[in-house]
Formats: sequence, structure tokens, C-alpha cells
Amino acid sequence: MTTPKTGGAQGYLRIATEEAFTTPELIAAFREELAAPDVDPGFLSLIGYYLDHPAERPRFVANALMDLGEQRIAHMDERGIDRQILGLTAPGTNVIRNPDRATMVAETANDRLAEAIAKYPTRFSGMAACAPQNPKAAAREIERAIGKLGLSGVLINSHILGEYLDNPKFNEVLEAIEAMDVPLYIHPNTPPASMIGPLLEAGLDGAIFGFGVETGMHALRMITSGALDRFPKLQIVIGHMGEALPFWLYRLDFMHGAGVRTGRYESMKALKKGKVSTYLREHFHITNSGVAWEEAIKFTQKVMGEDRVLYAMDYPYQCPIAEVEALDAMDMPLEVKRKFFQTNAERLFKIKSA
Repeated sequence: MTTPKTGGAQGYLRIATEEAFTTPELIAAFREELAAPDVDPGFLSLIGYYLDHPAERPRFVANALMDLGEQRIAHMDERGIDRQILGLTAPGTNVIRNPDRATMVAETANDRLAEAIAKYPTRFSGMAACAPQNPKAAAREIERAIGKLGLSGVLINSHILGEYLDNPKFNEVLEAIEAMDVPLYIHPNTPPASMIGPLLEAGLDGAIFGFGVETGMHALRMITSGALDRFPKLQIVIGHMGEALPFWLYRLDFMHGAGVRTGRYESMKALKKGKVSTYLREHFHITNSGVAWEEAIKFTQKVMGEDRVLYAMDYPYQCPIAEVEALDAMDMPLEVKRKFFQTNAERLFKIKSA
């Protein structure tokens, strides 16, 4: 098998849609939160590890996150990645308890990202950060980042200090995203203190399982709460093979319908479009970040439609060259592979590739 190359000779460009970066301002805010006497246990487990553990992998990740220049471009070239769509690394601003500081961190991150895109316009695109702790300021920053800086989406790292975007207090944030006609990427966060205990004690709180549990629940809340009936044009991206939701669709539809019919939960009402699966197919796009598994990708394409499944690498957290080689070798028609690697991302994020 040949080493992947950029340039599209294989019949498509590789656009990686969930690629992380950080900034000095965010790291400083993380340090302050880590030093607090009541530090969030999931945040401590995640960021305490990546900032301070001496092992080779966290050191590679910490270094790579800070680079928006030649080192990152070299890593992309080594892996055959033509373009990264960048987003502020988890948990981003969501863990910062001072709303003004969180807003500042988001603004500076967007400025730094826009500068990197201007320097490497054919290699980088980006999703805006915001601080939903202050919904009005977050909405203003989304408008600035998309309208003035030219970013291509909005990334929110799941729960905001234990609260979720279906809460009407965040309506201004969702209104701004919908009005700017860009996708919302809901990226994982570690589960909040109210649910993390059994996961943390078993070492299952992070990317191995806890991320999917927490973020899959967030996505479901956006559906079952009726939030997507309030924001009917909103398009949402979730990674890691849809945080397993495509594999749950049959049971989700059955049990949601049963719950609505019996009135079991005050919070669960009938939805305008009926089934959970309808909302997933009409409002969500799935990336395979961290899941270089042909069978899962093909199943999700079958369930969601070929136009709603996109490639992501999950750089720098998971970026073996062998995974790119395996996906290049998928037994899949070239036109479908081109959608997966390139054109679905171009359409969703409004990218014009050279």
C-alpha cells in the first residue's frame, strides 16, 4: 500500500472535519480552573492528563495542539490530509466559570484561527468558538466570526458547566447559528459531575466511552426536547460515528413513541416530525472521527444517506497514517468515497477547494 499523498491523485481530496487546536489564552484559563479547590472531576481527568502527563502521547498532543503553522502542515502532508477544518479543543470555553474570561478566550481563538487560515487558505478552514455562558455575547461573537472573519461553522464542546443547548436559555446562541446558515458541531466533553462517577472509577470517562455517552445524550436532547422544532433550519454535526446513535435508531424510535403515547415524562412531548430517526436524518451530519472502520462507515451511510457522512481524522488525538490507508482502501464506489472524503464537507462548510 502506498503512503497517502495530498493533491487528489486518488480521485478525491481528503478534508478532515474534526481537527483540534488550542491557544495560550485557553491553556492559561485551563490552568486556573485546574487550580481551583472545586475542580470539575471530568475536566481534571481530561486536561490534567494532556497538560501534565509525561508519557509520549500526551506530550505529542499538547505540542501539536499549539501549532497552527509549518509543523501542522508537515503532519498533514505525512498523512495525505489536504485540508483541516479546525475547532478549539475540548472542553474549550465550556469549563470556564467566568463568562467574561470565557468570551475573551473565544474571541482570541477566533482571531488566531482566522490569521492561520489567511496564511494557509488552501489547507485550513475553521469553526468559530463562543462562550455560551453569556448567550448574548456568544451570539455576537458567532456573527463576527462568521460574518467578518469568514469562519465556516460553530463548534461547541457539548455541555456548558453541566447545562445543555436544548435549554431555552441558549436560544440566542442557536438563533445566531441558524441565522448565519452554518453548521453547529457538537464536540464531546467529559460527562458532568452529576453523571461521571461510575465512568471515572472504571477509566471510561473520556474518549473510550464517556465522550460518546455524554455527547450522544446531548444530541438526543436536541431532538426529544423539541429544540429542532424551534430551529427547523439548524444543521448539526456529531463525530465518532454519530456517537453510536445511528446504531440505536430502531430502539430510539420505538421507545420514544411509547413514552410519548403514555405521557410517561413531562419533558417528552410529541414532535412535529414524529420519529427521532427523521430528525437525525434531516438535521444531523456524521463524521467518522476516531472510527476508521469500513463496516461502521458503510452502515451509517446506509442509515443516514451518503450525503451526510463525512471524513474526520481527530488530529492530534488520533492520527495514525494506517487509518488513512485503510479508509482509502475501502470497498466503495469512487463517487461515494469522494462524497465521504471531500464533497460532503465542501457543501456543508461552504468550502471552495482549489
